[in-house]
Amino acid sequence: MSWPRIELPAADRRKSANAGKASMATATGPICLGRHLIIECFGAQADYDAAALEALMRRAAAAGGARVLSCHMHGFGPGAGVTGVALLAESHITVHTWPERGYAAFDMFLCGACEPSRAAAVIADAAPGARTIVHAVDRPMPAEREALFSGPSSAGGLK
Repeated sequence: MSWPRIELPAADRRKSANAGKASMATATGPICLGRHLIIECFGAQADYDAAALEALMRRAAAAGGARVLSCHMHGFGPGAGVTGVALLAESHITVHTWPERGYAAFDMFLCGACEPSRAAAVIADAAPGARTIVHAVDRPMPAEREALFSGPSSAGGLK
């Protein structure tokens, strides 16, 4: 049985007059600083060892236009999970796997002119037949963020 993959809409790139650097904008939303993705993989990605996951995260970063500064991976032993992080100039990609449950959780935040949907596609395509669900959150520019908060608050509560 083939599981469907949920695709993210492609983000187009625009120049931010305020920042002077490339920023992201969705087709319907404001220009944002970056996109945060939660990538849930139900399938073979959960069985990858630390070296394979590091290679996958490096390929994903490259596909999204990000620069890897360093990676650190830790395997918990044969048949056990792996946790790891790729520190990027544009933020991060992390992973934690549960092979006994057939589940791998990736967390990715990319900013600037990066293309997170391309990076997510590399992770999703790494295991044909696996079910991949991607959740996305656009991180707002400071001006848009201010509109979300009411008055001065030490906790920064939402309206």
